[in-house]
Amino acid sequence: MRLVVYITRRVLHALALLLAVIVLNFVLLHLAPGDIAQVIAGEMGGITQQGLADIRAQYGLDKPLPEQLFIYLGNFAHLEFGDSFFYNQPVLTLIGQRVPATLLLVITALILSVVFGTVIGVISARRPNSPLSHLVTLISVGGYSVPVFWLGIMLLVLFASVLPLFPTAGMYDAAKQVGAFGFAVDVAHHLVLPVFTLAFIYLGQYSRLARGSMLETLASDYVRTARAKGLSETLVVYKHALRNAVLPVITMAGLQFSQLFAGAILVETVFNWPGLGRLAFDAIVSRDYPTVLGILFFSALIVVVANLLTDLCYRLVDPRIRLSE
Repeated sequence: MRLVVYITRRVLHALALLLAVIVLNFVLLHLAPGDIAQVIAGEMGGITQQGLADIRAQYGLDKPLPEQLFIYLGNFAHLEFGDSFFYNQPVLTLIGQRVPATLLLVITALILSVVFGTVIGVISARRPNSPLSHLVTLISVGGYSVPVFWLGIMLLVLFASVLPLFPTAGMYDAAKQVGAFGFAVDVAHHLVLPVFTLAFIYLGQYSRLARGSMLETLASDYVRTARAKGLSETLVVYKHALRNAVLPVITMAGLQFSQLFAGAILVETVFNWPGLGRLAFDAIVSRDYPTVLGILFFSALIVVVANLLTDLCYRLVDPRIRLSE
């Protein structure tokens, strides 16, 4: 029952946050310099002043900003995000077509960076002065320092010219006629470079965080007590210490989910990955405000849901949180 009340309270807070995000994004985008009608007219190759007036009337741009916001919120309540200025399709349809590709990229990169980063960090914490520990430090510095777009471009150069082992663009090869299994293998083959680019940036952070947390946990009193009782080192590390040491990693993974989406925009642009990031880039360049607003909302929604799931995972991993309530 307490868990239901907790989830209900968090969902209500999330809805209020999403409403604030919608209003803020709408106001900021419409206060940006420039005339949207002229951008739309430019795609048509030029238009008269009467044509500009007709475009403003067609898209509701001739109304005051508060009235436009009220109309947008009313349509949003009915899950109507409007039509794209650039693609001339419903925004919800465009986003629905791109969400699976982005989630596949981001979630795969997050899982790989968290799992491998935690494993490397825990192993290096058991031998803090070993070469592996120094390698973790080096990877961490590299992850902090290397821009994601630069790493993607270097991988493109390497695997497009020097070692043509992986595809360098797209999500799958449309020319191949394969079954379901062959299609999955083709997608995985195309996924290697974008995932590695995105995961490497955060692998060092998670490994360094896991290493520091494990070192602190191994020095705690209950770990020394477990060792004094004669428990094996493997049991002490992986059953008693790891459960507490992994908590900061879980927290960081939830908080950095939004940064992964920001990095996905650059990665999808470099590798021409057909996801939300590529769609956002094209929409921003063409000033397709309905599409940008829809993408910003879905990005905020995914981040809010990820933070909620992180809190739930925290409660499951750490029994002290449940006992305190």
